[in-house]
Amino acid sequence: MTHQSCDVAVIGAGTAGLAAFRAAEAAGAHAVLIERGPGGTTCARVGCMPSKLLVAAATAAHDARHASLFGVAVAGVSIDGPAVMARVRAERDRFVAAVLDGVDAIPKAKRLAGEARFLDARTLAVGDGLRVAFHAAVIATGSSPRMPKPLRTLGDAVLTTDTVFERPDLPETLAVVGGGPVGIEIAQAMARLGVAVSVFDTGFGLAGLSEPSLQQQAAAIFADEMALHLGSELVAAEPVAGGAELTWTEADGARRTQTFARVLSAAGRPPNLQGLGLAEVGLRLDESGMPDFDARTLLCAGAPILIAGDANAVLPVLHEASRQGGIAGRNAAALAVGSSLEAPEPWPALAMVFTHPQAASVGAAFDADADCVVGGMRFDDQGRARVEGVNRGGIRLWADRSGRLLGGEMFGPSCEHLAHLLAHAIGDGLTAQAMRARPIYHPTVEEGLASALSDLIQRLER
Repeated sequence: MTHQSCDVAVIGAGTAGLAAFRAAEAAGAHAVLIERGPGGTTCARVGCMPSKLLVAAATAAHDARHASLFGVAVAGVSIDGPAVMARVRAERDRFVAAVLDGVDAIPKAKRLAGEARFLDARTLAVGDGLRVAFHAAVIATGSSPRMPKPLRTLGDAVLTTDTVFERPDLPETLAVVGGGPVGIEIAQAMARLGVAVSVFDTGFGLAGLSEPSLQQQAAAIFADEMALHLGSELVAAEPVAGGAELTWTEADGARRTQTFARVLSAAGRPPNLQGLGLAEVGLRLDESGMPDFDARTLLCAGAPILIAGDANAVLPVLHEASRQGGIAGRNAAALAVGSSLEAPEPWPALAMVFTHPQAASVGAAFDADADCVVGGMRFDDQGRARVEGVNRGGIRLWADRSGRLLGGEMFGPSCEHLAHLLAHAIGDGLTAQAMRARPIYHPTVEEGLASALSDLIQRLER
């Protein structure tokens, strides 16, 4: 048995873990980074980057098919599935390699390989033969795909967001279980690449949208490219020759059965907390095994342990993981020497879905019962959107009675840019009137955001 000690032990070398390790070291702490593998971050290996590579291929195919809108004839568009997937993996591997190069630059003595498990509130077991004593620890173990029970017997016929990009070719048919941000993004990309796609979700919202009018627009638009089974419940799944047979009930109670070449489970990514031995540490755990922790300091109640990134499930997106990792690393270093902890104000929530149209949610979630004012616009007649032939969707914004912006949702062109503008305005505490007074160039899609603000202001003045 080998023993070593450190000020800060960071479990997980993903986005949050790397940020935590570097922040702890920068604060003067002796930190070690523990990784069980394969490394490379969720974003680079199985998340943001490979999915955007698939979306990029799908967008090229879609644009070629619809070029006639602009008087441009493109004949004979065909999809080379193996070539599509080969580029996805090749470019994905470049992103992963860049991350791994950064990890390799960390001195070997500070990198520990193996499964970590808490023995008590001050000691970790790493693998079978190492004990690490620490003053503070950071849990940054990321997340893994959830597999709904009916799908667990499907063997190779079921894919997850961790395995779908490893396929050598595109399937002929695909059932996507889950219409959230990840599921609908991959579903639309596959559909545009010639795959017959069906999406199943127990709810009626898609792409993380909650505002009713945008939910309805999204369902109508996505239904043009794939079969939607919203409000459905998966009853059974059986492996069959050539794929899987799914049985489900529709929202109206009707029972249906269909065979698909592959099934993609896109039903969320719960935190990787199993096997950490959290019950041995004295932390307060809820029914799912999540420790009670302060959302600003990230310190768990009951021990000098912090939790950051996807592992705490607060906002499982890369920019939040990076920021939380930095906070956790600095606070872990502070705990190691008995200093006070930082507790910064959270950033406004910011989430995006790279479908076409794009979707984005910013700030406070939509609440039909909240005492606020809601305004918006539709892109149907928005100038720049019509020029580009992408005039679908809309924007909805909400503010308190004084006009201070609280949040909004978007479904339309260039939402990845419009959402940043709104997030910054909310973060700065702007009112709708103050944001509307900022310059916006013509002709741009940003004028659509100005129209939504103008509508909100008119409603505030009634």
